Amino acid sequence: MIKKMKLVLSAATAVLAFAGLTAAPQASADELGDLKARIAKLEKADAEQVAASKDNMVFFRGGYARNNTARNDLTLGNDTAAGGTNNYTADQDGWFLGAGFDFSLSDDLFGLHDGTEILAELMFTYSEFDTAPTSLTAVVPGGLSIPATVSQFTLTASPKIKFLKGSDFRPWIIPIGLGIHVISPTSNGITYLKPAMQFAAGADYRVWNDIYLGADIRYNLGFTSVANSEINLNGFTTGIYAGIGF
Repeated sequence: MIKKMKLVLSAATAVLAFAGLTAAPQASADELGDLKARIAKLEKADAEQVAASKDNMVFFRGGYARNNTARNDLTLGNDTAAGGTNNYTADQDGWFLGAGFDFSLSDDLFGLHDGTEILAELMFTYSEFDTAPTSLTAVVPGGLSIPATVSQFTLTASPKIKFLKGSDFRPWIIPIGLGIHVISPTSNGITYLKPAMQFAAGADYRVWNDIYLGADIRYNLGFTSVANSEINLNGFTTGIYAGIGF
């Protein structure tokens, strides 16, 4: 919208200036030619800026992950030291790695505000919290026993509102998004898939050409209340990311 307005204003200025010069007998051909050259230069620079604008981004992020409640629903095989099957309580704290895409939908909040961009974000994240000790193992076919890694895979799709379009520093928020969590190992109730809402805020800075560095914090909240017997995956991730505009 901003770029279109610039082009409209340039064209209007050209028309008015041309009318004024043609109406004034003293206006020389050189002056008219100089004015046309200046207008052409401005329009060319604006067109180059539009062509160089890259509103989409692919980004890679990593950092700290934490679930509000530690998973204690894990029955991981036979604990020979205790002579039976035990439940294991995993750590709440872990780490994550992920990547995602931003796709620009509007650069002016669908006509409501210049410089406020709307994007669609699609992102996937792998989070790892713990590895069960060797005395608590998952027994697989063939009689092999392996330590169980407590992890989850998250796929999210969210609208992203990004401010200050045209500047190097760009803060943004996700008012609400959809997340699907796949947990490993499965729970005692054989549950492995949980939906949730995502809320997020962050900012990035263009450090060179179309290379960006940023930081964010995201919170996942389940759609339903969680009873003691259910899996509670409510929690947050926070970290840094690097992005490439395209």
